[in-house]
Amino acid sequence: MIYLLLSVLSSTIIFVVFRLYKKFGVNTLQAIVINYFVACTVGFFGFIERLEFSQVPGEKWFPGALMLGFMFIAVFNLAAITTQKSGLSVVAVATKMSVAIPVLCGIFLYNERTGPLKITGILLAMAAVYLTSIKTKEGLSIKSKNLIFPLLVFLGSGIIDTSLKYLETTYVAEADVGLFSSTIFATAGIIGIIILIVQGFMGTLKVSIKNILGGIALGIPNYFSIYFLVMALRSKGFDSSTIFTMNHVAIVTVSTLVGILIFREKLLPKNWIGLALAVLSIILVANSAI
Repeated sequence: MIYLLLSVLSSTIIFVVFRLYKKFGVNTLQAIVINYFVACTVGFFGFIERLEFSQVPGEKWFPGALMLGFMFIAVFNLAAITTQKSGLSVVAVATKMSVAIPVLCGIFLYNERTGPLKITGILLAMAAVYLTSIKTKEGLSIKSKNLIFPLLVFLGSGIIDTSLKYLETTYVAEADVGLFSSTIFATAGIIGIIILIVQGFMGTLKVSIKNILGGIALGIPNYFSIYFLVMALRSKGFDSSTIFTMNHVAIVTVSTLVGILIFREKLLPKNWIGLALAVLSIILVANSAI
């Protein structure tokens, strides 16, 4: 359970950093690319017992790590497009509702146990994510021609979580969790550098110190959010559908509370209802695992 709490804490810090990006005018793409290399470095030099670069491509999990690195940067760019076309609330809902994919895969592919408490908790979690993510009275507004983008964010985010579960269960030894996580970030960073190089040739790239600092501030908690999530998935007594549900809902809950306390966000009545449902869903899902 401690790993799950640490993953939630790390993800909440990511939320705070992203909010500060807006305040200080940080270029998100540049900061994201730098963040991947910082996260990779944290893993390589802090959480790896043995480091043989030549052996990494021979690891059974290596192709999956490459795929996840590509998915990280692809989903980020899709989220940026979705934000521009449909708004931040649509991205928040698409990203957090994607927990349905790994939860369903855990139940149907890994035969994880279910019951009235767990099913009720998962359904309440979905409702909680939706209600806490909508920050306008009007709700979500998506033009039909733009619907493909939040759908891709939803699928991409769900595939990332599901792939993490599959790879850590099938191929990743406990001693390799740090190396596995770092390889994912290294791949995403390399792809991001290619994107920045293209921008440089097009004359649209402007690097500043605040973007670099923003990347450093994001990279450290970003590494730990993945590392601790993978370690939580390896915990005894909790299956993946329970871990993913509690992780996503707890992140939404804590991030919302941080938004109220630090950024003085004003919540709508439906946001408060969502918070109440989030707490209730966590209690139900946690008790279903006992």
